[in-house]
Amino acid sequence: MRIGLLGTGPWADMTHAPALRRHEGLEFVGVWGRRPEAAGELAARHGTRAYADLDALLDDVEAVAVALPPDTQAELAVRAARAGRHLLLDKPLAVTAEHARAVADAVRETGVASVVFFTSRFQPETQAWIDGQAGREDWFTARAEWLGAVFTGDSPFARSPWRREKGALWDVGPHALSVLLPVLGDVRRVAAAVPGPGDTVQVVLDHDRGASSVLTLSLTAPPAAAGATVELRGGAGVTLLPESAGDAVSALLRAGDALLDAARTGRPHPCDAAFGLRVTEILGTAQALLDAPADRPVA
Repeated sequence: MRIGLLGTGPWADMTHAPALRRHEGLEFVGVWGRRPEAAGELAARHGTRAYADLDALLDDVEAVAVALPPDTQAELAVRAARAGRHLLLDKPLAVTAEHARAVADAVRETGVASVVFFTSRFQPETQAWIDGQAGREDWFTARAEWLGAVFTGDSPFARSPWRREKGALWDVGPHALSVLLPVLGDVRRVAAAVPGPGDTVQVVLDHDRGASSVLTLSLTAPPAAAGATVELRGGAGVTLLPESAGDAVSALLRAGDALLDAARTGRPHPCDAAFGLRVTEILGTAQALLDAPADRPVA
């Protein structure tokens, strides 16, 4: 499958371009970016062609991978889907339900394949753990801690404008939800969302299978405290999400496999645009709670 890359930032350079170049089932045709000089530099580093015109790239490919800020991604994903191009998207799908729904609607109406790259869902250890836990109905509660040091360490994403604006809820919140939802079921109520230090957010969820979960999300954790933990408690006891030995490039290679399979079979992938929409809706509800006026403190 001929595929193009939209985006030229660190994530495109470090993850998307290497994976597209290495994938045996994908032909990495070229890259387009909002800054033509950056597209040229990325293309030269990864042995492909830079496109100055997005429509020219769309004409030359069957699919696009998108590594752009969420709302830019949503706009261009709709455009690519309307052109009949399959979509390898990043999380979050968008930062408003309206924009995410536009992508999901375009995918449904055109019949193109879509995969949203929730990194953890394409790591073998994580997926095996999810598969093993999802069949149980007696989970009681869960906690998911996704603590990054993007703004407190030396991360290449520290200057990302959309991460600065939207924070951990939108950057790492999708990862936590992508693991919890297939195990505990959909969210029927976002019970609470409260801020913590820096951009830290804690979210309490009520799931439709009866369990509750608490998410602690941050991009401003001390580097020594950074990491991800998911713990489930239920009738069988306690289980923890295992650590993954793979890197993001390896996970994106598997996401490429998933896109090819969805395009070949016509069967939606579990992490398709519709799932990305649902994640966006839940995060949007949490954001609304955060933005609501605080109650008057109790004396």
